[in-house]
Amino acid sequence: MLLEQQLVNRFVAFAIKYGDFENEDAIYIQNRLLAILNAEGIDQKLSMPDSINSAPSPNDITQYWIQQAIEQQMIEDALYNKEIIEAQILDLITPKPSMINQRFFEAYKEAPQNATDYFYEISKLNHYVKEDAIANNINYEVSTEYGDIEITINLSKPEKDAKQITLAKEAKSSAYPQCALCIENEGYKGSVLQAARTNHRIIRIELDNEHFGFQYSPYAYFQEHSIVLSEQHEPMKINKQTFKNLLAFIDQFPHYFIGSNADIPLVGGSILSHNHYQTGRHTFPMDKARELDRFSLVQFPSVEASILKWPMSVIRLKSADKNELIEAATFIMDGWNRYSDETVQIKAFSNNGERHHTITPIARYRNGLYELDVVLRDNQTSNEYPDGIFHPHQDVQHIKKENIGLIEVMGTAILPGRLKEELQHVKAYLLGDNYIDLGIHQSWADTMKANYSINKSNVDEIVDKEVGYKFKRVLEDAGVFKQTEVGQNAFMRFIHTLESTQ
Repeated sequence: MLLEQQLVNRFVAFAIKYGDFENEDAIYIQNRLLAILNAEGIDQKLSMPDSINSAPSPNDITQYWIQQAIEQQMIEDALYNKEIIEAQILDLITPKPSMINQRFFEAYKEAPQNATDYFYEISKLNHYVKEDAIANNINYEVSTEYGDIEITINLSKPEKDAKQITLAKEAKSSAYPQCALCIENEGYKGSVLQAARTNHRIIRIELDNEHFGFQYSPYAYFQEHSIVLSEQHEPMKINKQTFKNLLAFIDQFPHYFIGSNADIPLVGGSILSHNHYQTGRHTFPMDKARELDRFSLVQFPSVEASILKWPMSVIRLKSADKNELIEAATFIMDGWNRYSDETVQIKAFSNNGERHHTITPIARYRNGLYELDVVLRDNQTSNEYPDGIFHPHQDVQHIKKENIGLIEVMGTAILPGRLKEELQHVKAYLLGDNYIDLGIHQSWADTMKANYSINKSNVDEIVDKEVGYKFKRVLEDAGVFKQTEVGQNAFMRFIHTLESTQ
């Protein structure tokens, strides 16, 4: 395999402009490319290959070279191997960790947004943030009594191919890095079991004198979706320090929100082994939720407290006094963690002492005030609801059966990619193809058929809307105090305990 000189020159120019190189490094970069791709040399052709556009990005060039190398059997055609080579090539246009941190904080001196803009652009340019894959997601909004909720059918993350699955079964596992969020992933080559991270960079930040890393998410679910991760590999935990950390981040990056998944199974996130938060620049449906009932926390006079009109049970706190806000949020969290009301199936502890309560906290800075949303969570199970009393119930699991994490809590559904094809079958059935086996969707489809007059012009709109209604039900199932008279009266009983124990 020979690398075309014009593409090499263009890639080298990117590496010099964005990476750590100078003009004198051009030959070195060229030879690094040859080594990574196992290529033989340089083709002196001056014309651009027909199969690539006239102004290719670094990733365009990289994907072209990888495909050429596969066709000429220079590299193995396996997904994990292609990702390793891609990351190694694009690492050449990425500043080393110390330099990217230096440039980040130089930009930060001008404005926090300048710093995140710089880091985000680099993360897209070097294809760590995979904009092309993210663009495959299906996104739309559905109007509900709680406001518009957001639906995303996740098609961005590639499925492992058969070869990778086979190799993974045979591969020896490694304890390094300990998990996908560990700071040791920065620059890690990757393997059949672990993601390629040669082009990965982490910004070092401090939150209340604790060391954290800040990075963007490769398969973003919202604008500038990013992760703040503990420098130490330690379990997820929600406590007073969590509130301190979240607001410390908001002080440094007031243009972002930040929140945490819950810290116990069933209601927690997918990675409970490593303490981390999610952040980014997005206004979620829950951000716009209407305040229903305000109440007073006498011990915390600067804090405004209210219940939201939202399918999950949310208390919103606002204050200009950050320290008092932290104390108020801690007071509510502690009160919730020991609260039981078995008339509505809420129980803080099992008979053996197992804890069932926690919260999902979200922080932002808006209209001159700090805000903390405290979302009440309960992970009990029962014979009727073995997956969780406050988890998507069986009749909605054909749409969403996974844990309800931070992003879903705020009103953005992350639905499985299987739905893309399955929903097409549902639509075909609704239009008269009665020979399709819909499996888990059959009852739902029959209900739609009975309730709507469906034709080709409205079938997409109806199915999209009904998916949104299913997700609304998912959130209502996860709400500990239901949006009913009984549920809201129970919510107020909890609120009264906060008012009476001050």
